[in-house]
Amino acid sequence: MAARKRASTKDTTTTTDPTETTTPHKHLETTTDPPIAPPKSGVIIKLCLFFSIPYFYLLFYHYKIDQEFKKSILINAGVSLAGFFVTLKMIPLASRYVLRRNLFGYDINKKGTPQGTVKVPESLGIVVGIVFLVVAILFQYFNFTADSVWLVEYNAALASICFMTLLGFVDDVLDVPWRVKLLLPSVAALPLLMAYAGHTTIIIPKPLVSYVGLEVLDLGCIYKLYMGLLAVFCTNSINIHAGLNGLEVGQTIVIAFAILIHNIMQIGASKDQEYQQAHAFSIYLVQPLLATSLALFSYNWYPSSVFVGDTYTYFAGMTMAVVGILGHFSETLLIFFLPQVLNFLLSVPQLFGFVNCPRHRLPRFDPLTGLLTGTNDGTLVNFYLRTFGKMSEKSLCFQLLVVQAIACCFCFVLRYVLAGWYK
Repeated sequence: MAARKRASTKDTTTTTDPTETTTPHKHLETTTDPPIAPPKSGVIIKLCLFFSIPYFYLLFYHYKIDQEFKKSILINAGVSLAGFFVTLKMIPLASRYVLRRNLFGYDINKKGTPQGTVKVPESLGIVVGIVFLVVAILFQYFNFTADSVWLVEYNAALASICFMTLLGFVDDVLDVPWRVKLLLPSVAALPLLMAYAGHTTIIIPKPLVSYVGLEVLDLGCIYKLYMGLLAVFCTNSINIHAGLNGLEVGQTIVIAFAILIHNIMQIGASKDQEYQQAHAFSIYLVQPLLATSLALFSYNWYPSSVFVGDTYTYFAGMTMAVVGILGHFSETLLIFFLPQVLNFLLSVPQLFGFVNCPRHRLPRFDPLTGLLTGTNDGTLVNFYLRTFGKMSEKSLCFQLLVVQAIACCFCFVLRYVLAGWYK
């Protein structure tokens, strides 16, 4: 769900009705549209400094990490940085092409203002997905040998992410019902589930060992079912916690950074080579995700000059599900997703048809004041507005991203408190 309505192409010779919600399927007469606004470089520079200082402090100073791991991580960071600049340049180019195909929308949260009549290019998440895949594939040349035991799972992970990106773009074009959307991640996760050769065991929490009688429990096929369900949750949870300029990409950036910090901490604290490699594997995929998402964020932050579409939300959710599964920290990942879990629980009555579910479960926008008011729809965005009162879209998005960051910090505190007692 995004804060936009798509344009209709029933008659491209007249002014497009912003209340239409159908998506065009064929190219008619092209029109000349103004270029999109330049990237918000100041925001990105601040974010890069904020993220890089603690990350590289942990990598180079706080922990004594093996030089081979450092080398691979730095090579991956360098390739990811190149992906950032490529994405930055590709988005304006791609936006012209999607506008020619009339794949654009109007920002509902600006309806009644001049900004609400601007054609905003849609589905620019496809650029991020493509650049991410190219970066991740090129990195194989520097890190994996032909007989690497991790290569099969790495390529399976990329296949699932690629599959999900394709299905997300199909959803943007065809606008499939949400019930079908629930099935798409299950299909996209098949390459990973079929190629997965890791353990299918879970460690029983210490307080429960005396009751279960086991310290380790092998779940077998049930574990793979859990992996599939995790992929479904991560992709759809990013997709439904949306509707504000910058919210979809912003929450992905916050969670991705938390995943990076978690992986560095686990590599530095462990002496087990296989355990370290699993977390390094996660870093190899999260760094390109973070870099390309930052480039997209520079265009998608308020006021958005591009919309990310379901393509991006599915791609980002699947990528984080993959790194959580193959990095073996799915429990930690779910704690990072606490706001998304809350949003899902609030959405359950409407998603499962117990309560009427409108097409766009967005707050009400007052063009006179420029403020948003929460509706009775079951989303975290509306719940936050009902709790704390009216506010601007930019302020609301910023506060929700702070809530996301607090949830990630809570996860680190919880792990520290429970260390040695829970597991």
